[in-house]
Amino acid sequence: MTEATDTPAVRTEERDGVFVITIDRPQARNAVDGATARALAAAVDELEARDDLLAGVLTGANGVFSAGMDLKAFARGDTPVIEGRGFGGITHIEIRTPLIAAVEGYALGGGTEMALACDMIVAARNATFGQTEVHYGIVPAEGGMVRLPERIPRNIALELLLTGDPLPAERAERLGLVNHLTEPGQALTRALELAHHVAQNAPLAVTAVKRVINERTAFRDTDALRDQDRFVTPVLASHDAQEGARAFAEKRPPHWQGR
Repeated sequence: MTEATDTPAVRTEERDGVFVITIDRPQARNAVDGATARALAAAVDELEARDDLLAGVLTGANGVFSAGMDLKAFARGDTPVIEGRGFGGITHIEIRTPLIAAVEGYALGGGTEMALACDMIVAARNATFGQTEVHYGIVPAEGGMVRLPERIPRNIALELLLTGDPLPAERAERLGLVNHLTEPGQALTRALELAHHVAQNAPLAVTAVKRVINERTAFRDTDALRDQDRFVTPVLASHDAQEGARAFAEKRPPHWQGR
């Protein structure tokens, strides 16, 4: 049985014990603003609260995972970061239920960071990841600087983080970031197959496996995310951060001042 519930920018759907969370802001390539972040947080809370939901899938509608932070909203002072929960309400929290990212099209900036906050990633061959924040005078403070160097070789992660260059899904799979590649349009189908495969196993055993892994990695990530604030906070409060967002909104090159 399938039931669907709509929220302003996020849709949720149950598929035989798997909870599908879909970002649906086609006008912004599924970029996340404050309202979307709150809707995502509510969806994840529902996944965590219900014992009948044994796995989750996070995806984006209309062939795009997420273009990351809504820079136009950010330029207006609207932030997609929820205090204590991080970007989209999910990047700074421990999620007990196995969560799989199904990535089509672009997963850029915060989009990549939301995928990194998931346990596994399924991606279409034509999908593209990227930590593009340096182009806009900000930094990938929602897990990119912490999780990406743990998932792929450190030197490759540094190149991607410092240049903001894209990471095609096929290369991401070779580097170990992506679990499974699919043909375009099939990422959600494969992610659901994987989620159902996980969900058919004993819930206590699955929870214990994830908890042990989390105690070795996620808790350390949480400490690192907190410790990076002394470097990140001045950047996010800088003139250049606002200039990057304004330049994006006004479709012009940014003028950096280094402050």
